[in-house]
Amino acid sequence: MFVFTVMAYPLRIILLVVGAFFWLISLLFSALLWLTVVPLKEQLAFALVFSVLFQEIFRIALFKLLHKSESGLDEALTDDEKRSIANHKLSYVSGFGFGLMCGLFSVVNILSSSIGPANVGINGSPSNFYIVSSFFANCIVLLHTFWNVIVFHLLKHSKYVKVGSVLCMHMLVSCLSLMNKQSNLNFISLIVAYVVLFVSSWWAFVIAGGSLRNAKAVIMCSS
Repeated sequence: MFVFTVMAYPLRIILLVVGAFFWLISLLFSALLWLTVVPLKEQLAFALVFSVLFQEIFRIALFKLLHKSESGLDEALTDDEKRSIANHKLSYVSGFGFGLMCGLFSVVNILSSSIGPANVGINGSPSNFYIVSSFFANCIVLLHTFWNVIVFHLLKHSKYVKVGSVLCMHMLVSCLSLMNKQSNLNFISLIVAYVVLFVSSWWAFVIAGGSLRNAKAVIMCSS
């Protein structure tokens, strides 16, 4: 996605970094809360719920920042640069950066643990934990990209109540990730996450002007 949709446009790279930076700020606030509430430090579910809330708060803050800067960008950018972030491209690129940073942080600890000395599967642990985690990380990157398109569109049109549906989907997928350590439940969480991904991708597709008719046309042309 980065190579084909972002790399060739310097402005999109900047917006991607901005989106990633806002996710890092949400992580900082989540960490500060986790350090402050000492009695619940060992409760992963507590930290996860507030992490989701902070992420959605800073997604809204990201929209406010970019929305306020649009007028200034119109005066400073060339026509080609304006076209590179026109329509929903701005929300797509910033959401991609938001999700990319989230995906990187979700697997970095797992990858560092994979070096050893322990082995996955000992003491009843699921042997497919790394594979499931990698698919889950891929899913969360795409979800944040689509959710950003959806939330930006809803906020721009003052549909604040519907923003809650994105929060609910985010909370659902994140809470399901707690099941990944159980071998008999991790595939259930993964399937539900990809169902949410399909719903979110279609919603974002429709917002961007897509329809079932032009989706069929694309499939027919590619075949």
